[in-house]
Amino acid sequence: MVRIKTCRRTKNTIPYQPVPFHLTTNMHKLICLLALLAGLTCRAYTRDTPADIKKFVIEFSETLTHDQEHLAMLGFDDSARQTWNNLPVGLRPRRGLATGSMNADQLILLHRILSASLSSQGYLKATGIMHLDNLLNDYYDTLHNRKSIPDSLYQFLRSLSWGTQQYYFAIFGNPEKDSVWSYKLEGHHLSINFTFHGKGLSVTPMFVGTDPAQMPDTQYAGWRVLGQEEDLGMKLIDVLTPEQRKKATMSGNAPTDIITAAESGKRLIDYWGIKGSELNKQQLEVLARIVREFVFNLEYGKAVEEYAKIEKAGMGNIYFGWIGAYEEFKPHYFVLNGPTFLIEFDNNGGPRRSANHIHAIWREKGNEYGDDVLKRHYQQEHHQH
Repeated sequence: MVRIKTCRRTKNTIPYQPVPFHLTTNMHKLICLLALLAGLTCRAYTRDTPADIKKFVIEFSETLTHDQEHLAMLGFDDSARQTWNNLPVGLRPRRGLATGSMNADQLILLHRILSASLSSQGYLKATGIMHLDNLLNDYYDTLHNRKSIPDSLYQFLRSLSWGTQQYYFAIFGNPEKDSVWSYKLEGHHLSINFTFHGKGLSVTPMFVGTDPAQMPDTQYAGWRVLGQEEDLGMKLIDVLTPEQRKKATMSGNAPTDIITAAESGKRLIDYWGIKGSELNKQQLEVLARIVREFVFNLEYGKAVEEYAKIEKAGMGNIYFGWIGAYEEFKPHYFVLNGPTFLIEFDNNGGPRRSANHIHAIWREKGNEYGDDVLKRHYQQEHHQH
């Protein structure tokens, strides 16, 4: 049985064997050492990441008209900073400035902010999710033109107001003057939340989703924005022995959403499933690849920092749990629950529960919206006074 806490705030082989991640980090250390011996300096990635993002956010803020500034620039204590949602804006309005209200220069700067914040894979996922909303509109237009769906359903879907113009960007605090500030980019199936304290940075919750998970028709048939997340989860459950799989699997139907969904008010407080220490080397590498697939959506320096925390806490201390079918296009859910993080993946949506609608999230325990960083900041501030 999985205990859930209610919060107050609202096939058996691996064809590809990547270079172990610790070797890539060791290579970076070696390069830095050689550079030091040569009298050069080696860039400290995490030290520059907040400054790079801050530069583009300030440039973006300087382009705002008075009316746009009223929408985009919010107080750091605004309640919208610590809430998120993945529903279409037709169902849940958002705070911030809509992408559809931005001019070309502002959109260019928004993409610069994303490029500085995310890796190339993370950037392509985020923008792919945004573009997928346009493809979803095209898909339903096609079905409607074929008379495959009734007018009433088509009008309802259109009223949900999804599309690349329906994502909202908000800045909380003043990045030019304040040491503590944050930004949020959010809309249908995407919530990116970055919180800054000087050179400190928090990057969760980070929600990604796709509808459809695989485009079934039109010229984009087969398009999968979050294909790796699903494939790696399937791979891990597949390489387990029957006994391990039984231990990993919780009985019952796959949930219709991630358990810690935006409006569920729930948190997973129990570890359940199979522990990483019970996996063999091959199985543990697949588990690590799932973790990297989420963490390395971030800019390299921050990703290395976060992954190092996870490694230090121990891959053997991560629990892998599964609910639902062991095959694609049938409802399934998995969770990776470690000492420092939580990853949830759910594919149980789409017409007639066809498992073609993904919701996934990465949470940094104790530091969502910078809670841990800010707590230390305020304690230091109080101590100084």
